[in-house]
Amino acid sequence: MLIFSRFCLALSLMSCSSLSLAVQQWQGIAAPEFRLQDQNGAWRSSADFRGQWLVLYFYPKDQTPGCSKEAANFRDMQAQYQALKARIVGISVDDVPSHKDFSDTLKLPFTLLADSGKSVSKAYDVLWEIGPLKIARRETFLINPDGAIAKHYAEVDPDSHAQTVLTDLKALQAAKP
Repeated sequence: MLIFSRFCLALSLMSCSSLSLAVQQWQGIAAPEFRLQDQNGAWRSSADFRGQWLVLYFYPKDQTPGCSKEAANFRDMQAQYQALKARIVGISVDDVPSHKDFSDTLKLPFTLLADSGKSVSKAYDVLWEIGPLKIARRETFLINPDGAIAKHYAEVDPDSHAQTVLTDLKALQAAKP
């Protein structure tokens, strides 16, 4: 019970973005490659998303309040992202069955990738160790059609993040010749 309480406290701290974390400067560099299974067990790779904008958002845990809120907001704005030719992909260290349940519960129309081996979370430098627990920090990478990181969000508010990313995506697309 104590470990679960500490885990919940850590998740709430991450939701409030009150952690002071050293973050790499990501903008302009090639996004790390990935190959992971989605919520249906199909293998997906970063190459599957080339040629379109990609909102790659990392989140701590399926079925938790902040993660559910963030996913639901992306779900509710899915049509607006599609109109901008952008795909949304969520990643956590949960396994495929957990992602399937989470996706089905919230009726998510986008891909969730299971990074149960934690390699992609490490590559994006979002893996966070809380005692014996290892979870992904709540961070997002907006990746352009060429596969370069256009914007990195190290501090994320689950309530407003989907709108923030959408606004930035519109601005980035408008700035391109």
